[in-house]
Amino acid sequence: MLRNDTGLSTQRVPMLSEAALTGEELAHVERVRARIAGEIGAMGGWIGFERYMDLALYAPGLGYYSAGARKFGAGGDFTTAPETSSLFGGCIARQCAEIFDALGGGSILEVGAGSGQLAVDVLRRLERFGRLPVHYLILEVSADLRERQKVLLGTQLPHLLPRLHWLDAPPDDPFEGVLLANEVLDALPVRRFRWGHGGCEEMGVAVSGDRFVWSARPSAETALLQTCRRLAEAGGGWDDGYVSEFCPRLEAWTAAVVRPLRRGAALWFDYGLPRAQYYLPERHGGTLICHFRQGAFEDPLRLPGLQDITAWVDFTAVAEAGVAAGCELGGFTTQAWFLAGLGIDEEMRDLAGGSDQRFARLANQARRLMLPGEMGERFKVMAWTKGIQPGLSGFALRDLGHSL
Repeated sequence: MLRNDTGLSTQRVPMLSEAALTGEELAHVERVRARIAGEIGAMGGWIGFERYMDLALYAPGLGYYSAGARKFGAGGDFTTAPETSSLFGGCIARQCAEIFDALGGGSILEVGAGSGQLAVDVLRRLERFGRLPVHYLILEVSADLRERQKVLLGTQLPHLLPRLHWLDAPPDDPFEGVLLANEVLDALPVRRFRWGHGGCEEMGVAVSGDRFVWSARPSAETALLQTCRRLAEAGGGWDDGYVSEFCPRLEAWTAAVVRPLRRGAALWFDYGLPRAQYYLPERHGGTLICHFRQGAFEDPLRLPGLQDITAWVDFTAVAEAGVAAGCELGGFTTQAWFLAGLGIDEEMRDLAGGSDQRFARLANQARRLMLPGEMGERFKVMAWTKGIQPGLSGFALRDLGHSL
């Protein structure tokens, strides 16, 4: 998703105006507000931001990812790399083919498949390469997105539907192959904190009149204080009033998702930073940002259920979670270097099919995927491996693993 500080053509404004909303949208917001306010009341007038974000995004039938509004592409709230160009999925297919060659075949498990466009592009190119997966599994928690994925894949690749399977949870049976997750980690609920006088307060949400408001509570929780101290040390120390976030669910979530992978690789695509850069003193407001209709907004407490809420990814934490899950770090780089390592120039020529006009369009798309001011530097790629030799081509030109 095109988030704050990415340098993309997303308009960033402090507040989303209710005057621009439809009656149906306002009614939906009121239903979500009532659900969250009810829980705040039941919990004595306060909930942690992690729980607020969980409800705003995932409450059944109400949360942003559960309620059915269009999210991806030009007519949605944000544009991801697969919607930007089929070159993205084509290069991922090249990396999958390389892994399948090392394994002698395999399957793909995509976590959070969004619109389904990445699955279409990966499968289409793997078919061209003669490297189709045995199964293409999609772990999708949103019933609405699942139906949209089925329609798109059924329309674009009807002959491959027997290979496709949708899951509610990670598979019980082990598989060999590739695990894919594009812009999934940024939507995991985060815990918000404020640092001061060597201690920390947890930032939560309360109700004031008809609005949700930030409310800080001093925390006597030893684990939270230890986490904040570790993050402060990594970033170089903070002034009083420093506010940021971290994802406490990452390790357990990772363990559950990676558990079925017996041999192969997991590929994570998202925007974020190594820990030492994420928690720099000058990044004193954290990285939370919201998206609606291609705009970026700063207040996650307004219009819950209508706007996406995300935070940047601490890729050091992702690497630690992978090691804890029994994987080895297979590489860490920027999206630009990953695509270059997999031969995006060759992919452009192949897809252009000799047409100069089509090549020019693809070249423009490639620039958006790769330029530092677009997606190229802000978005990162991380690989974990199990039971295969290191040396994935996507990380051959530049591996930034030392920065973690």
